[in-house]
Amino acid sequence: MKKKAVVPALVAACAALVAGFLTSPAVAAPKAEATTQAPLAPATFTHPGVGVSAAQLDFVRAKVNAGAQPWTNAFNQAKNSVYGSLSRTPKARAVVECGPYSNPDIGCRDERGDAIAAYTDAVIWYITRDDRYAQKSIQLMDAWSATIQDHTNSNAPLQTAWSASSWPKAAEIIKHVYGNWPNSARFGTMLRNVYLPEIINGSNSNGNWELSMTEAIQGIGVFLEDRTVYDKAISLYRVRVPAFVYLESDGALPKTKPSQNLNTRDKIVAYWQGQGTFVTGLTQETCRDFVHTGYGIAAIGHVLETSRIQGIDLYPEFGERLRQALGFQSRWERNLEPVPSWLCGGSVNRGLGPITEVGYNALHTRLGIAMANTQALTESRRPAGTNDLFVAWETLTHAENPS
Repeated sequence: MKKKAVVPALVAACAALVAGFLTSPAVAAPKAEATTQAPLAPATFTHPGVGVSAAQLDFVRAKVNAGAQPWTNAFNQAKNSVYGSLSRTPKARAVVECGPYSNPDIGCRDERGDAIAAYTDAVIWYITRDDRYAQKSIQLMDAWSATIQDHTNSNAPLQTAWSASSWPKAAEIIKHVYGNWPNSARFGTMLRNVYLPEIINGSNSNGNWELSMTEAIQGIGVFLEDRTVYDKAISLYRVRVPAFVYLESDGALPKTKPSQNLNTRDKIVAYWQGQGTFVTGLTQETCRDFVHTGYGIAAIGHVLETSRIQGIDLYPEFGERLRQALGFQSRWERNLEPVPSWLCGGSVNRGLGPITEVGYNALHTRLGIAMANTQALTESRRPAGTNDLFVAWETLTHAENPS
């Protein structure tokens, strides 16, 4: 198994009162940062507590049962999808092989799909209390926990992270609310022995890889009630988030992950997809494409949500980076103005995906922060569906959810 050391870094970011983005490439001098870190793992874990809480699910259930929008349309979207089908048959396999961009795809789409389906069924059960959906979720999780042994080829870490981001969300609801799951311990053993070793040490690849890994590690830590695993996720996160989203207060150059040895401006610019002008809200993958940028932003929001559910609010520390990343990407995703020449050579590859609901709800609905571009984009795309990887039904679970 792969083992690497991780050095936590210190970051502080405070939520502001307006949704902002820089419209020019000016960079100010670095500002002093706080030196106090929030705690990592909770003393006692809250269940269900990965991605969505019981209070949030109760809010959604009440809205759907009342026929309210946008939750009812979002619920029907999930229920009528291939992931909500009661006729779905698990396609578990012992070895999942995923090459670059899932080529070859030997079980990759099947594994991710079954994991999303298990979560979809768990949420549908919670809302409807139709036991068929809980049993379908269990069938999917049991099939994989009885079969999967390894992930192979170059995309194995990312495939593992994506699947292991969905599995604990499903498992938390079924184990701690539905309750009748004889093989839950075997499922936990699968997460610990098959999934965790592939992702526990993070990645020096593009930032979306490690951010998805931190989400998966954190979720596994919650389900296993393993504080050491949970701590590792947050330690990785504390280094990677500032190295993924740039703030003006970082100084002339973005922060970096020490193990990547990005010790010159040229190396940093190359890693940031050739982008040499750094403005607040820019991400390490903005000039690659918005699809992969969206993966990273989604994972940032997911980790913050799970941390808050677990009683340790990391929004004061990382919320500003999430706010600015959402606002900057949403502005250019909306395609209402020409892209300036200093940004990605004057052209961006759009396709942000259904990833704005969680961060927008946390920062706007709960904290009251104005986020004009993010709000316009989010509301125009409801109900947000799934990216078929690790994001699913977040209009349903998080739209205007105050809990």
